Order: sequence, then structure tokens, then C-alpha cells
Amino acid sequence: MIDAGERLPGASGLPLPRFVSLASGEANMRTGPGEQYPILWTYIRRTLPLEITAEYGNWRRVRDKDGTQGWMHSALLSGARTALVTGGTRSLYGKPRPTSTEIMRAESGVIVSLDRCLPQWCRVSLAGRTAWINRTAIWGTYRDEVIE
Repeated sequence: MIDAGERLPGASGLPLPRFVSLASGEANMRTGPGEQYPILWTYIRRTLPLEITAEYGNWRRVRDKDGTQGWMHSALLSGARTALVTGGTRSLYGKPRPTSTEIMRAESGVIVSLDRCLPQWCRVSLAGRTAWINRTAIWGTYRDEVIE
């Protein structure tokens, strides 16, 4: 896992690597940075978190949770932060501590919106409600990354 402090600016001036989400309901991942390259994968899950690992013009090399890497046009991506619940059914709490009241559960694969992250906990939105989840239960943030 990467520390938030280990990221350097890319060609866009934004840090690399960084997390983004799919802005489109359908997005092609290509083998290279251009439409002339073959489609490697088509994603059909809007708001899916992806990690940008490189930039070339308007193209971004992205990696998904499973480690698949390829190139997407920047217009298909959003700076809105989301995360993917991992590792089975997870508890979401009213406060950022495990002794707090569990207010809902989310199954592995559910996408949550990131509202705020402390070093060990993230406040997320899901189904119109907000709750806290342990950072180890999601994919889409860096270790110790603070999100305000």
C-alpha cells in the first residue's frame, strides 16, 4: 500500500498515483494511450474506483482493484472519490470506532462514496445514509491518506 506522501505530480500537475472514479456508465480500457489501440476491457459500472498510475496527454493509465491495467481517456474519469467494499460483508458504524453502533452492512463489491477519511476510518455515503467504515475494509484510498 502506498503512503499519501509518496505521490509525485504527473503531467497534469495532479499527484500520481491517485484514485478517481468512472464518470461514464460505459468506458473502454485500451492497451495504449489512444483510440487506435485495441480495447482490453469495457467497464459498465459508473462510479467504480480506479487508480491512475501514469498520464500521457489526455490519456490515463489506470488500474482496477484486481490489478488489471490499461489506458482510458480522461473524459471518462471523475475526481469524485469512491471506494469498493472488500473482504465479505462489512459493518458500517455511527462513529469511527468498532465499539460504536453498527448502523448498516455492505457486501463485498458495493461502491461507496468517500466523504472524509481519517488515518484508520472513512466516512462514506451509501443508499442516502452516511456511516464510518474501517479503511482496511475498502479499496480506493492510500494508507494514512486524509480526505477532508
